Amino acid sequence: MKVLLTGGLGYIGSHTAVELIKAGYDVEIMDNLYNSSIEVLDKLKQITGKETKFYKVDMCNLEEMDKMFETGHFDAVIHFAGLKAVGESTKLPLLYYENNIGGTINLLKCMQKYKVNNLIFSSSACVYSDKNVSPYVEDGILGAVNPYGRTKFFIEEIIKDYANTNSNFKAVILRYFNPIGAHESGLIGENPNGIPNNLMPYITRTALGKLEILNIFGNDYNTPDGTCIRDFIHIVDLANGHLKALNKIDQLKGFNVYNLGTGHGYSVLEVVNTFNKVCADKVKFKFTERRAGDLDCYFACADKAEKELGFKTQKTLEDMCLSAYNFEKNNK
Repeated sequence: MKVLLTGGLGYIGSHTAVELIKAGYDVEIMDNLYNSSIEVLDKLKQITGKETKFYKVDMCNLEEMDKMFETGHFDAVIHFAGLKAVGESTKLPLLYYENNIGGTINLLKCMQKYKVNNLIFSSSACVYSDKNVSPYVEDGILGAVNPYGRTKFFIEEIIKDYANTNSNFKAVILRYFNPIGAHESGLIGENPNGIPNNLMPYITRTALGKLEILNIFGNDYNTPDGTCIRDFIHIVDLANGHLKALNKIDQLKGFNVYNLGTGHGYSVLEVVNTFNKVCADKVKFKFTERRAGDLDCYFACADKAEKELGFKTQKTLEDMCLSAYNFEKNNK
């Protein structure tokens, strides 16, 4: 099976590429390099020992997409490409709607034209309403609270509508919780531009002196230690979730939704304390004011993915911290 990974040089896409190549899939990658680096392509070769065909294509350019599909002869698509900063999306909502939704429509047009009927979509736990009670289940209340989350929700609905018109089409929606960590090689990991929006790269950069101090937003939440609780999942476990979905896609029908998480919540302070316990450099932190929109606690119910896909996480919180630390030390 030949699989196209859109946004395949990004954090989640690159780790998924490694797991798919190791499993024997023929992987090709499309990326516009907006928030990723071409250097990742060479790192994938170092890890897997194989060359990966690359297309520098923007999904918003339908003509470029069409040419790629015309020559690619893909059997399946895993769709990672998209803008993903929550804060930025609140300031630039039209950009997010145009890029994420418009680009996905172009992708579906090409899949329809070239009869590519297997799709795995990179969705997010942020499609769930804050009215849910943890653990979140796939048929819970939906209701994203920011433009980024709404693009994920709208794209899910568009894919569902398309699946309802094409009896041959199979879609798997994977709702991620909070991926952290890095590949054991230390060659690929989470490498955001500028000040990180996510917790773990902020921790690792602070520990190594690249940033001065970690701000923990609030310590008065309704949790055991007062800091927010999230479902942190190792990036390699998350990547293997895509492999499990691809292995099973021939047995599925229509539109399918799965949570990818550990089914367990860790507090922000628990993550920081674990990092300081297992890593040589210690992170300095301070508590600051709450951040708007943060919930006390949310984590996944991962039972459906385990039952239907055979997905179960293997990595510990210590693994998450050590692998992220190792990557940051190697990342110049």
